[in-house]
Amino acid sequence: MTKRIFISADHGMAIIYFLQSDVVPTLLNSGVEVIVLTDDETKDKIAQRFAQPNLIFEGLRLKKANDYAKKVQSRLQWLLAYLRRVGGSRSINTEAMDSHIWEVWAENSWKFRLAIWIPSALMILLLRNFSWARKLLVRTQNRFTPTPGLYTDLFDKYQPDMVIASTPGWRMDRYLLRESAKRGIPNMTVIVGWDNSSSYNISGADVQWATCWSQLQKDELVYGSDWDPEHVNIGGIPSYDGYFRKQWLMPRDEYFKLHGLDPNRKLISYASSFVHFAPNFPNIEALAKLVLSDSLTEPSQLLIRLHPSHFQDKPKIFAEERARVFELEKKYPHVHVVQPVALGGSLGYYGGEDMDEKSSMMAYSDVVVTVYSTMLVETAVHDTPMIAATIDVPGGWNKKGKFSLSLKEIGDWPTHQRFRWAKAGRVANNENELRDALNLYLKDRTIDSAERRKFVEDEITFTDASSGKRTAEYILSILEKVNR
Repeated sequence: MTKRIFISADHGMAIIYFLQSDVVPTLLNSGVEVIVLTDDETKDKIAQRFAQPNLIFEGLRLKKANDYAKKVQSRLQWLLAYLRRVGGSRSINTEAMDSHIWEVWAENSWKFRLAIWIPSALMILLLRNFSWARKLLVRTQNRFTPTPGLYTDLFDKYQPDMVIASTPGWRMDRYLLRESAKRGIPNMTVIVGWDNSSSYNISGADVQWATCWSQLQKDELVYGSDWDPEHVNIGGIPSYDGYFRKQWLMPRDEYFKLHGLDPNRKLISYASSFVHFAPNFPNIEALAKLVLSDSLTEPSQLLIRLHPSHFQDKPKIFAEERARVFELEKKYPHVHVVQPVALGGSLGYYGGEDMDEKSSMMAYSDVVVTVYSTMLVETAVHDTPMIAATIDVPGGWNKKGKFSLSLKEIGDWPTHQRFRWAKAGRVANNENELRDALNLYLKDRTIDSAERRKFVEDEITFTDASSGKRTAEYILSILEKVNR
């Protein structure tokens, strides 16, 4: 009988992970039928793009999932999700989780703080210190499984042999995973994001297997949220295989022509990041002024890549910063703006539609500047010099009613700390440090090259473009194991 696998791809990064890598093709070539559950609004568009035999697309019913989360004991469901997010063991670096605790404190009323936040602080202490408390939280969540299930008809129709999701129930995929566990169907999570295993911890469902990027992530899963080490695979990150193969790389002259860039000027790129927590405009403005000044060792130009958050309708401060960046482009010569391509629906600007743009930007830049984005890892794959710029505006977003973090303070988040310790790039806390770091790399792009290579090896393990195939082979091995 043909084996079937459900794959939940509720985020654009998951589309890249599964469909723009060797993961799904390898599964299909083995004779497995794959049913991808994804955003309802863009399902048909995705199906048309990736159509091939034995690959089926269904909707994830995210609206119904959100309605259930909001209408059925919504406060309790919210609290359980919050505790999952911040309740990981103190055996790992908890800086990212701690920041979310204070974000929730800052963005809610005193009534909320007294009724929810302070009592939950006691629960967090238990969760941080005792594995039994974390395991109890996972079991407690199972009561919130819609009856009849949101996906009952799909389970009955396809009778899947395994369910795979891009998180272990950290998002709305929790209802799919809970339903699979209730039916006794083996399930698995893949880790699609660099910081996922340190910023989100306790599973939102009973999930049996996991595959991640590196030993670093595996340790975060095992020691932070009690995963059985025998059930956690290190498969690398399939989404980056295309970088190693250079399959997305545009010709340099074509890329420069696309953005009106001057081929005789050095290219400094800025990848907006951390917009949710702090304004990026101070970094961007400092770079624009440096490009216009005579303080850089080489004539240069600036390409600014906006963040998906810049295109959110709420809060409006993100859109306001986007507008300021476009005004900067109009005001200054040699300043250019590129925006990510939208796939649509809930996938927004994370659909992987512009991997050629991203790869070409990183490959052809003389220096890439960001905050502490995942693009540090991606840029290191391209062996391009990189700088983490942390120029703060006094008060951050706070003065506009949004919780804000100092960019300088997030340097101790797990992934950010590892970047600094690896010395794979420079950190610039002010305009003078930014100028000096830029000049260092503009003179010699080979500086820190060895450290970049080591950083890549530590963070993603496999650098031979084999991660998609390795991950699929692991999935197949578990499928065979659990169906004997």
